[in-house]
Amino acid sequence: MKIVIPGGTGQVGGVLRRALVARGDEVTVLSRRPERLEPGVRHVVWDGRTPGAWVAELDGADAVINLAGRSVSCRYTDANLRQMMSSRIDSTRAVGEAIASVGRTGRAPRVWLQMSTATIYADARSRGDDRSHDEATGIIGGEEPGVPLYWEYSVRIARRWEQAQAAADTPHTRRVALRAAMVMTPDKGGVFDYLSWMARLGLGGAVAGGEQYVSWIHGDDFVRAVCFLLERDDLGGPVNLAAPEPVPQRDLMRSLRRAWKRPVGLPATRFMAEIGALVLRTDTELLLKSRRVTPGRLIGAGFRFDYPAWDAAAADLVARHAHSRSGSGSSPRPSATSSARSTR
Repeated sequence: MKIVIPGGTGQVGGVLRRALVARGDEVTVLSRRPERLEPGVRHVVWDGRTPGAWVAELDGADAVINLAGRSVSCRYTDANLRQMMSSRIDSTRAVGEAIASVGRTGRAPRVWLQMSTATIYADARSRGDDRSHDEATGIIGGEEPGVPLYWEYSVRIARRWEQAQAAADTPHTRRVALRAAMVMTPDKGGVFDYLSWMARLGLGGAVAGGEQYVSWIHGDDFVRAVCFLLERDDLGGPVNLAAPEPVPQRDLMRSLRRAWKRPVGLPATRFMAEIGALVLRTDTELLLKSRRVTPGRLIGAGFRFDYPAWDAAAADLVARHAHSRSGSGSSPRPSATSSARSTR
């Protein structure tokens, strides 16, 4: 297939573009700065906001996978929240306008996979229940009692992100919104690298009691799910990209410590989490919001996960992580900002 990936230079984009090239696809990445990527990957500059010369890359392409959007791993200041909103909405609108333009004069892509986020669903703990959220029964967040105002704003970002894709005039292109959970890969700088750093230092205990659910997906299953959705012409609209077994935060870190053979994990109160997030220049929503998201549509369509359970996924990721760093000493503390593209 000929596939164009706007925003394909982040961690998730790297995992995906390498896998697509390995299976024989012709891959073009769009990003704001000139970059030299892997052999077999073309790179084209775009501004992420307006149609330009890059629109020609979509003419005759089989698929567009838009991953563009500002990092979510930052302090949730007004300025950063506005940038999160504008980068997602502007890039999605630009892709939609480009597909519409190509459709009028040439051959539009037959499928547009648009990154979204599992954080669109309501915080489970604030609602006083432990129900899981799939695409059919999940409750969209933004009106939970007692949650911080900026949590509501992050849901608003997610909703407008999906609305921008739904509003595009692309009648000949199937559209899928990828409501992705945390994508776990062994790559340096990703969310798994960051969690592993905490576990290896003995800091990977329960945060604020640890009852909040963490939704996640192994990087291999993320790639397989994307390839599955590229091929399944009968699937459109929102699709949850999350493993079928989300786990409480305390259990997630316990399994990770076990995989790293670290018996101790110091717990943290909500206040301590606030201090840690401040030091790491990120926000506590990524630690405290309870996301219990399940992949109803993928499972219903016959997709099978290689890593449905966290214990096996953690063991595999730790083995790959350790192997990739063998002989190089222990890895330095990951940058919280650099892990952003894998967090949602």
